[in-house]
Amino acid sequence: MKNNNAEQPIRILQVLTIMNRGGAEAMIMNYYRNIDRNKVQFDFLLHRQEKGAYDDEIKSLGGKIYIMPNISPKNYFSYISAVRAFFKTHTEHRIIHSHLNGLSGIILSQAKKEGVPFRIAHSHTSLFHLNINPFSKKKASLGYVFKFLVQNLLRKSVRKNANYYFSCGDKAARWLFGLDSKPNVKIINNAIATDEFEYDQETSSNLRKELGLQGYKVIGHVGNFVPEKNHVFLLDVFNEVQKKLPKTKLILVGGGPGQQYYKDLSEQMGIAENVIFLGVRKDVNHLLQAFDVFLFPSTNEGLPVTLIEAQASGLKIIASENISNELDITGNITFKSLESTPVEWANQLIQMFNYNRVSTHQKIVDGNYDIKNNAAELQNFYLTKVKN
Repeated sequence: MKNNNAEQPIRILQVLTIMNRGGAEAMIMNYYRNIDRNKVQFDFLLHRQEKGAYDDEIKSLGGKIYIMPNISPKNYFSYISAVRAFFKTHTEHRIIHSHLNGLSGIILSQAKKEGVPFRIAHSHTSLFHLNINPFSKKKASLGYVFKFLVQNLLRKSVRKNANYYFSCGDKAARWLFGLDSKPNVKIINNAIATDEFEYDQETSSNLRKELGLQGYKVIGHVGNFVPEKNHVFLLDVFNEVQKKLPKTKLILVGGGPGQQYYKDLSEQMGIAENVIFLGVRKDVNHLLQAFDVFLFPSTNEGLPVTLIEAQASGLKIIASENISNELDITGNITFKSLESTPVEWANQLIQMFNYNRVSTHQKIVDGNYDIKNNAAELQNFYLTKVKN
């Protein structure tokens, strides 16, 4: 959208790790596409050297991308130095909007010292649960344990250095901002372009033919291969489903360095011929049409965009109880404890296969998860702060 006005748009600094196709990244891009960019522009402060999936689109929309060093104990002081230098040089950003969860405290503290007046911390997760039982198949990896401890340790710094609290939902708000934070937190819905996900039987049939899924029941999952998504448990559940219903397929959509590990694991389990790894895709809205049931056993989530998308497509969903039940907009989500066995999950899932899939478009709109109204609301928040 070209700016034809003499007055330049205000520039909002969005802070993330890398602009790949993850939940928070997809959410902020949905808002970016739908704001009036004559009035509000987004710039991005990122923390990975490699190019992200959304980088080209950001630049085409008029955004600028700035790269910081990784945040880690090894380079903490050089990171702080780089951030300070950035804020001294880039005084055009009066609003900083950080999506780093607990790590937001680090960058917001420097923004505060450099006089950035409006500092938003946005919670996208709820790291309440940590399984360290050495005998459990679902025990957390050492890397995840470290992430969990660091994120929880830094929460107080976020509360101290932000002066506006945003969250995707109540559960994520309680984790980052405290149990008594609700009156001070603005809920920013993980809104989507609802029309793009509406169920269409013809699209579903054509895609199932294209992917060789005719005659199969199809279980789907969308999520990068990171520990929180709990892919080991997911494959265990599918393995149990296969024992009872051999004519089933599992489709996994997402990327990340862990993908090869799960490919090897599916081979070891003897289910590889029925597990389809599609990698990172731009056409998730179409792929959802080919699924029968959406499986989502995450250990920790805020309010995942992908489950809004799955509901918008009319899917039945079985998800972990660790996800907030406020997410159930359509009545199509069944929540189940991760303490239940893969057999119990499989039995529940099998019962969900037979249903009349219909459009749930209006339920998503009525639940205030359509992007158009939500983008206008966020835009108004930004403009009101800067112009007052």
